[in-house]
Amino acid sequence: MKNLIYFVLLCVIYACNLKNGNQLQEEAKFYEDELFLQDYAIKYQYHGNENLKGLERESNGNIQVLAGTKLLSPSTGEFLVPGKLLANNYYLPMAEKQVLAISSYDSQVFYLDSQAVFSNSYAGTVFIHHHLKSPSAFAVGKDFNFSIAEDNRVKLIREGMDSQELLLPDGQKVLQLKYHPATNSFWALSKKNLYRLDFEVEKAMSFAMADSLTSFDLDSSGSRALIGSENGFCEIPLTLSEKEIIWQRKIPWTEITTVSYSGEKLWFGTTKGVFSISRNKAGVEADISYYFGERWILGDRVIAINTENEQEILILTEAGLSKIIFEEMTIAQKAQYYEKQVRERHIRYGFNSGLLLYEKGNIYNARLKDSDNDGLWTAMYLGGQAFRYAVTKDPEALQNCKESLLAMERLYSINPVPGFPSRSFERSGYSNQMSDPERWQHSEIPGWDWKATTSSDEAIGHIFAFGVLAEIVDDPWIKSTSIALIDTLMTHIVENDWYLIDYDSKPTLWGKWNPEYVNSFPVQVGDRKLNSSNIIAMLQTAYHFTGKEVYREKAFELMNEHGYLENLTRSMDHIGRTENGDDQWADLLSQAWNHSDDEMYFLGYWGLYRYAFNDTLKTQYKKAIIDHWEAEKPEKDALWNIFTAMVQPDNFDLEESIWFLKKHPMDLINWNIRNSHRKDIVLVQDNFRKQSTEMVLPPSEAVVGKHNSNRFKLDGGNDGMSEYSAGDIWLLPYWMGRYLEVIR
Repeated sequence: MKNLIYFVLLCVIYACNLKNGNQLQEEAKFYEDELFLQDYAIKYQYHGNENLKGLERESNGNIQVLAGTKLLSPSTGEFLVPGKLLANNYYLPMAEKQVLAISSYDSQVFYLDSQAVFSNSYAGTVFIHHHLKSPSAFAVGKDFNFSIAEDNRVKLIREGMDSQELLLPDGQKVLQLKYHPATNSFWALSKKNLYRLDFEVEKAMSFAMADSLTSFDLDSSGSRALIGSENGFCEIPLTLSEKEIIWQRKIPWTEITTVSYSGEKLWFGTTKGVFSISRNKAGVEADISYYFGERWILGDRVIAINTENEQEILILTEAGLSKIIFEEMTIAQKAQYYEKQVRERHIRYGFNSGLLLYEKGNIYNARLKDSDNDGLWTAMYLGGQAFRYAVTKDPEALQNCKESLLAMERLYSINPVPGFPSRSFERSGYSNQMSDPERWQHSEIPGWDWKATTSSDEAIGHIFAFGVLAEIVDDPWIKSTSIALIDTLMTHIVENDWYLIDYDSKPTLWGKWNPEYVNSFPVQVGDRKLNSSNIIAMLQTAYHFTGKEVYREKAFELMNEHGYLENLTRSMDHIGRTENGDDQWADLLSQAWNHSDDEMYFLGYWGLYRYAFNDTLKTQYKKAIIDHWEAEKPEKDALWNIFTAMVQPDNFDLEESIWFLKKHPMDLINWNIRNSHRKDIVLVQDNFRKQSTEMVLPPSEAVVGKHNSNRFKLDGGNDGMSEYSAGDIWLLPYWMGRYLEVIR
């Protein structure tokens, strides 16, 4: 009997454990890496004088572009290295031809000139005179049937047979001709109508009467037509003689120049770029992707789109040809590309640096540049490489950590102030060519200068990186150096009454955590909460790794006697503009939300939460972190989300984080970006957080920026004259996600 009871109890315990295990498995939030389509562009510049007007792709993949009456082809372009459109001289007689239009059928290219339609395919046997004075467009059909347009007249010609023709009943000029293989029919578009052409009865059947039509395409079955106009698009069935036309205008730009079906996507060229609309399996329009600006295409006005290869969409504009490539990769493979980008052209003395381009878009005519925040951007890169090493044990990641940590260590030794971190350093004699030349000082080390006025951004970034390195990288030098630097910086701050003291024995503008300064702000001013949160995180980190009681004592003194715990746990709902106007400095700091503050908060949350003095504080910190994250959710920033996964792994917007990582552009050149003209965004009233639209745009369509930028910024850029490093922007959230096992 006892054995039976024991057996039953074991079964109950097993069932409970199984149930609990299943619940945990269901509650786990992580992304299992899989292939997705990454888009990027290859561009071919055009420097000729003739207007570009035609685009076709041959069966062998070769591309032909019509400029004026001559043919061009793309040459030598690759990602980030533009090619050119050059004369296509493969067929000697073509140099003498005055080509008026090009078209294709069955992946072969055909030509129209003032005398005939012809092709170089089929052993050159296709050559048929059309006897038209001013032909403007043509289409190729089955068995070498050709329809050719001249004003409002369309003529059908076939080898060895009498020609037939008809007139468009609206009297309008033919804008576009197409042949549809599935229905063996020719179609014509005028400014006012879409017609199916029946040459046997000399009749043009009307399908879409409207104004200002510009382009059309038919789906593969011939059951639907996609029609573009100067003010939106419509899609209509072709099975009914009468139909209601519903124009779609909630799209990036409504002045459409060309349209095209491509698998599950609809493609639209406009006078301001190109966009696609994806459909889900149910055929419902699900997602818009907008490609505008030199990150994606040359020029503004789209002349033609070729979608025959869904993985390589061709876009012709007045300025050249662009290929939008869709390449299958995982986000791990995307990380490998970014790792290479950083190492090849963004490491300066070990710093994670930006690239200044001397020529627009040319990454090979460039130099590394300093910034006010060399220490901060390098700290964020260091954190990412530390997470990478902890996850992969890749010796390259360890070497990267050592190289950048050495640069960080030198920030402290290159200036004469004990424990003070420089912003940056450079060889002497170049300060007038660096950013903020007035901040540079000569070092006591011959041949070197260093940058002063270090801010709190650097301080919290340093402590974050040193804490991560000391905790998770199993290398003796890295651990000991990181801990020594934590102690060095925090000793300086504590002994100088909570200030960063510069070479002139004065506090820097932003390096201030003193209670008299911090609590002088009204509770609405973010600096009161931010500085309190950061300094407690820094002191906890210092205590955790050094064990020095002074850091613990000082932290509790600030929290209990000076209200720093109340400051840092105050809800974000209280942060806003000051009201009385008595303090100009407070008024200035509270005019709008400072997105650099978000970066400082979240970098500080690593030490605030992980190295909390006790569980009671940890619970309070967690609540504060989640409260901040709730305010940041609309930005869909992967870094803020993944920091939140540290405290709340079951709810941190995992899907939005992966969206951010996938949608981030491979091209990090700071191109000019414009979105404020878009018709598909919903603008909101001016607000404290400077959120301009209801929904944030994908990173691929927005101005490239670091995590301290406003992700709701619609327009901006540097005209392609600089390139950002992925080291802090993308690699930190990715590798942190890998370390926290929310990305696997």
